[in-house]
Amino acid sequence: MYQYSDQDQQLLLERVAQFRGQVARRLKGELSEEEFKHQRLRNGLYLQLHAYMLRVAIPYGLLSSDQMRTLAHIARKYDKGYGHFSTRQNIQYNWPKLEDVPDILDDLAKVEMHAIQTSGNCIRNTTSDPLASVARDELEDPRPYCELIRQWSTFHPEFNFLPRKFKIAVSGATQDRAAVAVHDIGLRLIKNETSGENGFEVYVGGGLGRTPMIGKVIRSFLPKEDMLTYLEAILRVYNTLGRRDNIYKARIKILVHETGEDKFRELVEAEWEKIKAGGLYLKDEDFAWVKGFFKDPDYELLPDNDTEFENLLLSNTDFARWVDKNIELHKQSGYRIVYLSLKTAHQPPGDVTADQMDAIADLADKYSLSQIRTTHRQNLVLSDVKLQDLPALWEELKALDLATPNYNHVTDIISCPGLDYCALATARSIPISQAITERFDNYDFINDLGDVSINISGCINACGHHHVANIGILGVNKKGTEVYQLTLGGSAREDAAIGKIIGPAFEADEIVDAVEKVLSVYLENREDPEETFLMTYRRLGQAFFKERLYG
Repeated sequence: MYQYSDQDQQLLLERVAQFRGQVARRLKGELSEEEFKHQRLRNGLYLQLHAYMLRVAIPYGLLSSDQMRTLAHIARKYDKGYGHFSTRQNIQYNWPKLEDVPDILDDLAKVEMHAIQTSGNCIRNTTSDPLASVARDELEDPRPYCELIRQWSTFHPEFNFLPRKFKIAVSGATQDRAAVAVHDIGLRLIKNETSGENGFEVYVGGGLGRTPMIGKVIRSFLPKEDMLTYLEAILRVYNTLGRRDNIYKARIKILVHETGEDKFRELVEAEWEKIKAGGLYLKDEDFAWVKGFFKDPDYELLPDNDTEFENLLLSNTDFARWVDKNIELHKQSGYRIVYLSLKTAHQPPGDVTADQMDAIADLADKYSLSQIRTTHRQNLVLSDVKLQDLPALWEELKALDLATPNYNHVTDIISCPGLDYCALATARSIPISQAITERFDNYDFINDLGDVSINISGCINACGHHHVANIGILGVNKKGTEVYQLTLGGSAREDAAIGKIIGPAFEADEIVDAVEKVLSVYLENREDPEETFLMTYRRLGQAFFKERLYG
């Protein structure tokens, strides 16, 4: 895990002091809201429906146990006792008082955390695979490259006022757990079959919102040493040509679409030729330095079996279900990856209480080398748990309501805060997600359905990523009534696709029934239990589902 230098820490403290002065001026009336807006956004502070919202960066989704305890402290002291993990692997607090925000940032700085560039038209938090360094399908750990991107992009003077916000994701595995194809830039580590060297496949122009698009591959192989120079070239083209006259057409996806993939590629390559040999060219010593922060821990040499684990697996159905759904194999024999489900009927998706956060930090210290990962799907991961510790960990997670066996299944719902909090929302999303969870909260049904995703957004900005769900739900306001549009066939994985609207929207008291009908069509028409919902949908097309919904 990257450790701040004295210079890093000093920079952070100076930024906190600067913002403290800006807040004081705002509270005294010396700054108008319009003048203050640009300052607060650069420090992760939004103005929501009922209060300010603070978004705290969790670079590439990696947290220490001490950092998690600080997040719990902030939730307890400055908020209403909880935080909300987002699809960007960050955490959001929905109720901070403006006068408290500098103190929050000061507390964050003590554990090498901040809220810099978590909002505004700049390069946001770089996201990555939550299973980085432990997944069996990984080619190379993407986190060192994410850290290099973080350092390059933070306070970048040329890219601090882009036409629109800018998001980058990096993946190093066969399975895409970082949704690289729906980011402004997506980097996927691949091996060059000719040279045997690892490098990047570069996607540009992905994104969701009111104009969802899958990114285009503008370079099939980029040597790793050229990563920052090529990113710089892409950003320069975007910063120069991106539209600033229309906020709805300001994202890079629109520029790529309107310019054309080939022409955009030409522009980037031409700019890159000018700068590729410059100061951002990465050398062997650069990689050696940053990779030193991400070395594998000294794993114990353990057998990949354990008698107590196997006995409990055979004798306890609940434990066996949890293992089946929330445990993944680890690259190291004798260890497992554990998903902590933040999806129950008792709390909104992605929400965690301060007490739960403190307990998770303790569990990380006890069972998982003092680290926690956050995921794109608003869950948490303990990445390095010994197989022999799984029974004890399960008991503790059950007591915390963090052991729901539903990862990547129908009740593992992504949901934005919606109209309950967000000033941009046009409909509520949390009550719909909870209603769906309550309807389908049956393990046998969840297990029978298998791998299926449901995502919910409360407005066209698509913070709930509904476009790339197998079943997507978009809440809109129609003549004063909240209604919900259904999309089918989306995917955020390596087979990335935008879901298609199936027909007229449903009212709030109809949408759960509509989802149930869609699932029924799948169960009745799949060729065998191994055929997933998405496979069946792609084979059948919309017609079967549309007929059942609208008759």
